[in-house]
Amino acid sequence: MALYVMKFGGSSVGDTERMQRVARRVVEKQQEGHQVMVVVSAMGDTTDDLIDQAKLLNPNPPLREMDMLMTTGEQISIALLAMAIDALGAKAVSYTGWQAGFRTEAEHGRARITDIKPDRVQKSLEEGNIVIVAGFQGMTEGGEITTFGRGGSDTTAVALAAATGADYCEIYTDVDGIYSTDPRIVKNARKLNEISYDEMLELANLGAAVLHPRAVEYAKHNKVRLVVRSSFNYHEGTVVKEEVNMEQGVVVSGIAYDKNVARISILGVSHVPGVLAKVFGSLANAKIDVDIIVQSGVTDGKADFSFTVALSDCDKAVKVLESIRGDLPYENVTSEEGLVKVSIVGAGMVSHPGVAAQMFDVISKQGVNIVMVSTSEIKVSCVIDGSKLNEVVTALHTAYGLDAESTAFVGGPQDRR
Repeated sequence: MALYVMKFGGSSVGDTERMQRVARRVVEKQQEGHQVMVVVSAMGDTTDDLIDQAKLLNPNPPLREMDMLMTTGEQISIALLAMAIDALGAKAVSYTGWQAGFRTEAEHGRARITDIKPDRVQKSLEEGNIVIVAGFQGMTEGGEITTFGRGGSDTTAVALAAATGADYCEIYTDVDGIYSTDPRIVKNARKLNEISYDEMLELANLGAAVLHPRAVEYAKHNKVRLVVRSSFNYHEGTVVKEEVNMEQGVVVSGIAYDKNVARISILGVSHVPGVLAKVFGSLANAKIDVDIIVQSGVTDGKADFSFTVALSDCDKAVKVLESIRGDLPYENVTSEEGLVKVSIVGAGMVSHPGVAAQMFDVISKQGVNIVMVSTSEIKVSCVIDGSKLNEVVTALHTAYGLDAESTAFVGGPQDRR
């Protein structure tokens, strides 16, 4: 008998028919002789609908109240799934994140887990229940409800697996594994049988939406056996683990993109010590994450530099820079939207020179200018104009030999067996 955590995203429980499909799948796992914990997201577009309703009432709603609102979507899912499982004759009990023992820091909308006390969950398992836990939510020591940010249900699942010593953590979605790129753009994307934690973390951080970056970090740190599978079929998924066997000749494992990118430029800043510390310290205090940073040459003691932030943080970042102009004089600050970050990732890149040069060549042949570049041992990222994203991703996929002969699986009816 093994202990499984099975996580189902919003598309997997998007309506009552899909909810029943998930219930059957979960019960099947228990009938095979295993203990089962399930983590679910809100149904379909519930979270987006709640956000839209909030913004109609208040364009800038308080973060605390947003957490109170957002956690209701997952609570609907867990209760309905428990009812569907009960209708199949199995025992099930549902818990909110805080009932399941998730304690977090006091940061609304983006809280990190500080502790998990799964005593109640483990007791319910011992009593023969399928335990269902609401994803992406917890509670502070002071009793405040918090959320982990979009995609945080992945983190809930991995953290629950680590805290309970689960044998497997399976992430179910509408694709049947991790692909070499987004199969919605490249129809013949290659499904990976396995991928390393480090490669997956890079892909997740660079925009691949199949796994939440924090979940991958948690899995790597706690050595959680992580598998990404489809909730629509019984195909073998992709295993995320410490070491993988590199396929002969494959240097790049995957291509990711991120549309949530804005570039901010500060022009005419005095080239003196402490300038960057002042700028990025102020942004950090405002909880704004900065990605790529590029500084130009110095002319007449003045320098220009640019950096990228999430598109949603662009206006906020500009206001922060305007607020420090008295302490840090500069000539102008500009922002640019309509950009995307395209990245190639692969553990084999470190020992193969010319990988970046090939990427630059492929992008240039699509008639696209590269605005910014960032590199590490296993990735190269380019910020480009977003108008030709699909063409660039498709061309890169072909250039690095990642095209598969078969068509990628996305959603669809469940296989019978």
